[in-house]
Amino acid sequence: MSFLRTYRKPKVFGLVVVAALVLGAVLGFLARQTGQDWLVTALDTIGTIFANLLQVTVLPLVFTAIVLGITSLRGLGGARTAARLGGKTVAWFATTSFIAVLIGIAVGRIINPGSGISLQPAQETVDELAERDQGSWLDLLNNLVPSNLFGAFADGKILQVVLVALAVGAAVYALGERAEPFVAVNQAVFDIVQKVLGWIIRLAPIGVLGLIGNAFATYGEQFARPLLSLTAAVYLGTLLVLFGVYPLLLRLVGGVSPARFFRKAWTAIQFAFVSRSSGATLPLSRQTAVNLGVDPGYASFAVPLATTTKMDGCAAVYPAIATIFIANLFGIGLGFGDYLLIVLVAVFGAIATAGVTGWFTMLTLTLSTLGLPPEVIATGIAVIYGIDPILDMIRTATNVTGQIAIPTWVARGEGLLDDGVLNTATPPPLLGDTGKAPTPA
Repeated sequence: MSFLRTYRKPKVFGLVVVAALVLGAVLGFLARQTGQDWLVTALDTIGTIFANLLQVTVLPLVFTAIVLGITSLRGLGGARTAARLGGKTVAWFATTSFIAVLIGIAVGRIINPGSGISLQPAQETVDELAERDQGSWLDLLNNLVPSNLFGAFADGKILQVVLVALAVGAAVYALGERAEPFVAVNQAVFDIVQKVLGWIIRLAPIGVLGLIGNAFATYGEQFARPLLSLTAAVYLGTLLVLFGVYPLLLRLVGGVSPARFFRKAWTAIQFAFVSRSSGATLPLSRQTAVNLGVDPGYASFAVPLATTTKMDGCAAVYPAIATIFIANLFGIGLGFGDYLLIVLVAVFGAIATAGVTGWFTMLTLTLSTLGLPPEVIATGIAVIYGIDPILDMIRTATNVTGQIAIPTWVARGEGLLDDGVLNTATPPPLLGDTGKAPTPA
């Protein structure tokens, strides 16, 4: 029992995760260099099981969190207050996406990744990616409404689940006391899934060992060096947003110390980095916002909404840089109009990133909007597909940071930020027994 208490401590848990990250990379590299297929299989199995455990919690968490979040707005005022909060939150989503995509374009233009590089991916990878559903505005509209409610859950259509949750949440809000039994059921489901996820999170060191190990074992070293410029550009762009834009806005708009913010948010950011899942990080993100002093009612609404629609890493910085990389790879020049289209897609197309394959949807949506040929899109994505796990870590960490930071400074502007809670030390979310999520007012 003493070992478990020690293991839950943030510093100890963080060190164990970092050690697992390094060990996984070493094992993956050795497995590839020595041709130990059994080790590659073992790492892949461990990583896949951990990822599946996380994904199994995402849809019930998103649905119940959004329903409870909308219901929680009742305690903050009437419908007009809820509409104002929602409008201001979405406006900041768009604003930070605009800033993030400009940073992505600037970094891409300065580093110019892909320039002078000639790579030919495996044909089977190109064919596989060409067959996947690519992002388009028409597909986005067609996929909004499910033909079958249970099918949306069974098929993992998170965008459809979000839409249904918004509609159900609005109905629950309108019904008031008559819907209280349904609210109680949702609260119980949310608490149960959150408890299960807390147990899964404690397995993160084992999971990240498998995930990073498999990534190092499977992508070829022939791609590693040529793709260093892309990796460096993506990490630089996302880190500028994560440690530059967000802290600046937290200080100027929210009056919140960036150092205090990162102390409280670090567990969620770290878990997002190793798990590569904003959805699985949702309970940590929501509790972190509450620990930062955000009103629980507003946090229960804004953070789940941000988790499915606010992704500056995947939807803004990465598509901009990856598009420049692919254009350079094929010698395609981009003009001012092309960069303007990249900005517009980042600001208005972020909702298309909802789901496990969000980065793929957003990148193909951006590339197709620019009018690039399908074979160029498939081949270009196939080139970078192998190192995507490495890129996805920092993208997801950036996503989650924004999903916590924006509700924090919006809450300040609405008088919904408790400085007493903000300035009080709190345990890391879900690593200890932090209690259940606040019941909607």
